Amino acid sequence: MKSLLSILAALLLSACSGAALRGTGDLGIVIERATGSVAVVDSSAKSILGRVEGLGDLSHASAVYSRDGRYAYVFGRDGGLTKVDILERRIAKRIIQAGNSIGGAISQDGRLVAAQNYQPGGVKVFDADTLELLADIPATFGDGKQFSKVVGLADVPGNKFAYALFDAGEIWVADLSKPREPKLTKFRNIGSQPYDGLVTPDGRHYIAGLFGEDGLALVDLWQPEQGARKILANYGKGAEKLPVFKMPHLRGWAVAGGRAYLPAIGRHEVLVVDTATWQEVGRIPVKGQPVFVMARPDGRQIWVNFAFPDYSQVQVIDTLEQKVVQTLSPGKAVLHMEFTPRGENVWISARDDNRVAVYDTASFAKLAELPAQTPSGIFFTSRAARIGF
Repeated sequence: MKSLLSILAALLLSACSGAALRGTGDLGIVIERATGSVAVVDSSAKSILGRVEGLGDLSHASAVYSRDGRYAYVFGRDGGLTKVDILERRIAKRIIQAGNSIGGAISQDGRLVAAQNYQPGGVKVFDADTLELLADIPATFGDGKQFSKVVGLADVPGNKFAYALFDAGEIWVADLSKPREPKLTKFRNIGSQPYDGLVTPDGRHYIAGLFGEDGLALVDLWQPEQGARKILANYGKGAEKLPVFKMPHLRGWAVAGGRAYLPAIGRHEVLVVDTATWQEVGRIPVKGQPVFVMARPDGRQIWVNFAFPDYSQVQVIDTLEQKVVQTLSPGKAVLHMEFTPRGENVWISARDDNRVAVYDTASFAKLAELPAQTPSGIFFTSRAARIGF
C-alpha cells in the first residue's frame, strides 16, 4: 500500500511539473476583422500563441480585460459580446446583446461589463463572470420616444460609466454601485454630435469630442454640479472645412506630461491642450488627418496614424520638442497601435498587408513582423489596470 501511494504521489508531482503555468501580463489579442477571430499574442516573445475563432462581425471591434488579465471581453459590430479565455485560447461565453454595437468598458472593481449600442441605442450592463444582464439603460431623449446612438463609453471611478449620446448632444454618467438600480446624471446641450470620449488617467475629467462643431465638451467628475463646459471652441475658425475620411478616436492614452494631444477633425493637426486650464497651448502639423493620437506610457512620445489617403504612415511627435521627429511606413492601411506596458515597443496593425509590425520606440527599428488576417485593434492585458481603457 505504501509503495502504491509513493507511485501515485510521484505521478502527481510529475503531472504538476509538466503543466504550462504562466502569467498574463505580457499577453494580448489582435482583432482579425475579416475572419471573426482574434490572435492571442505574447509581447515579450513577439509571437502569436494561437487563435480563437467564432467571434462574429469584428469590423469595428474593441476589447477590455478582466482584472487578472485572463479574460478579454470583445465587443463586435453585430452586437456580440464574447468572453475569451486567452490562457486556454477558447470562448468562455458569448451572447448577442444588441443589433449594432461599437464598444464597451469594464467597471472599476471588475464585476461589471458594459456595452454601448447604436441599435437599439443605449447601454447594457452585464455580470462579468456569467454575462447575465443586470441593467438595460435606453438612451432616450426629447419626448422620450427617440433613441440615440451611444458613443464614448468609459469606466470612471466609483463603479460608474460615462458616455455620450450622439443624436441627443448629451453626456450621461451612470452610477452602477447597485447594478440593478442604476442612477443617471445627465448633462444636456453639451454640443452637436459627440462622437467619442476620453477619461483622463486620474479619472477626474470626461471629455467628448464633437463632430458637428469645432470644440469638445468637458465634465469635471469631481464637481459634476458645475455641469459641462465647452473647450477649444472654434479651433477651426477661418479655415476651409475638409472632408472627413475617418472619425478620430479619443481615449486617456492621449494625455502626457500635463497636456492632452487631440486629433483635430478634418485637419492635418494635433491640438495640444494644458490639462490644468484646458486651454489650447499649441498645434503640431502632421501629415494627414489624425485618427489615433497615442502617448507612449512614459509620455515622451506621441504616435499618430492617419485616415485615407495617408493611412499607410505613422508619425512620431517628441513632446519636449513639440514637433514630428520620425515618419514610418509600417504597411498598407494602418488601423491601430498599442504600446507594450512600459513602452519600449509599439505594435502596429497593417490591415491590407495582413501583418502586425513591431517597432523599437527608441531607435524606430522594426523588430518583427507577424502574420495576421486583416488585423485591426491590438489590445494588451496591461489595459486591465488603467482607467478608461
